[in-house]
Amino acid sequence: MRLLVVEDDPDLRFAIAAALRGAGLAVDVVADLPAADEALFVTRYDCVIFDRMLPAGDALGLVGDLRRSGQTVPILFLTGRDSITDRVDGFAGGGDDYLVKPFALPELVARVHALCRRTGQLRPPVHVLGDLEIDTARRQARRAGVRLMLTGKEFAVLEILAAHVDQAVQRTVLIEKCWDEMAEPNSNVVEVLVSQLRRKLGDPPLIHTVRGVGYRLEAADQAG
Repeated sequence: MRLLVVEDDPDLRFAIAAALRGAGLAVDVVADLPAADEALFVTRYDCVIFDRMLPAGDALGLVGDLRRSGQTVPILFLTGRDSITDRVDGFAGGGDDYLVKPFALPELVARVHALCRRTGQLRPPVHVLGDLEIDTARRQARRAGVRLMLTGKEFAVLEILAAHVDQAVQRTVLIEKCWDEMAEPNSNVVEVLVSQLRRKLGDPPLIHTVRGVGYRLEAADQAG
């Protein structure tokens, strides 16, 4: 998934982005509403995290504009305003979830995953492909019953390939979904990660290169 974080506090913005990236998510960050508006115009996000109160005003205004334009991207509000009225206003204004500061970063990560599952941005929580099992809720994968020790980024790539099993997934799609705006499209980051993932998945190989396109994951009972 690719997320946008809109937070004006630099320390909190860094901490949130680090926690989400550590969970294998691609994260873009901005500090104000004009930058958020521009980012949302040029990039399709799977979830947006808004601080309610920003230098240019309440994020509810921009969120309302997004909803009126037909955008259904899941939105989670972060705020120090914890009254019932504030929470109701947040939901009524287009928010899908509401987290009051201070909060624990693991809870934020869990809420993002749960929010995206509820709104259909994630596939069913468990993929079973032959002897390969991918649990998207627990962020775990097993092959032949043995847990695979995957990094967050490796799991993210495997999750996308599993969502399109037996189909070629373009390299550019993997970069867009699993890396953020800091990634260099012409670098070999995808090739290096896929090579690491292949080694961890073991034999017979499940991930196949589709020349000129990207990669395809085959169900384990078809591989070999």
